Amino acid sequence: MTREPWLTQLMDRSIQWGIGSGIRVVLICLGMILLLAVVKQALARVRRLLEGALPTPAQRQRAETLTHVLRDVARVFIIAVGVMMMLSEIGIDLKPLLAAAGLGGLAIGFGAQSLVKDVISGFFILLEDSIAVGDVVEIAGVSGLVEEVKLRSIRLRDVSGSVHVIPNGIVDRVKNMTKGFSFYVFDVGVAYKEDVDRVMAVLVDIAEELRADPLYAEDILEPLEMLGVDRFDESAVIIRCRIKTMPIKQWRVGREMNRRIKKTFDAKGIEIPFPHRTLYWGEGQAPPAAVQTGA
Repeated sequence: MTREPWLTQLMDRSIQWGIGSGIRVVLICLGMILLLAVVKQALARVRRLLEGALPTPAQRQRAETLTHVLRDVARVFIIAVGVMMMLSEIGIDLKPLLAAAGLGGLAIGFGAQSLVKDVISGFFILLEDSIAVGDVVEIAGVSGLVEEVKLRSIRLRDVSGSVHVIPNGIVDRVKNMTKGFSFYVFDVGVAYKEDVDRVMAVLVDIAEELRADPLYAEDILEPLEMLGVDRFDESAVIIRCRIKTMPIKQWRVGREMNRRIKKTFDAKGIEIPFPHRTLYWGEGQAPPAAVQTGA
């Protein structure tokens, strides 16, 4: 039985392709599978190490999010490179495909530039650990407790209970009020007739009593720091001091300190002035004012 010449040529080319390019395609597939498995195992090991080293659930969640992002990026890169190598071995010209992919990517980039900006900003926010779940922050003019940090957005809940979802792409400045430790700053106004040294000593005594209170002792990290006479207002001398506390505990400590300042000042006769105005009746052409002092 004789074979047709075209069939013989086709079989010869198939055998040659199988020996050359076919083997290389199989090796590329095996290499892709091996690299994907290595990346998966390596990132899983890194995640386990971080989970054992990081103390808080928020930090562990941040590490898990970052490893998931890195895993997805590595998968896309490995698969894309492997597919292009296989297509090249098959004999498909990649230039038109790359040109089409470039145009498509450009169009998608213009349409989804806000989303891309959110994702990239979110990645660096998570990487730098500038915001964590449980922090009290001010972002884009909104203050609140951080409930969730995602790759695309941050969710805050303010003091009234309202939830704010802020895209990461518009986060250009972060004010974190509970990072590591906190301060509560006191601007205490007293009358001009008061002895400021005496008032400062009283404030230090109040702070020491507060530190000795078991309900607040664990929240206060250091003694009261007296900064001194800060300024002269219209009707008061402003004495500034501050107290260092555990994160997010500054408002609790500050409210109790203010309560004790008011009670102690009342007991010791230290005047906390209220705004008032002194009228001077000068001489001149103005007519006299009639003042009625009694019924």
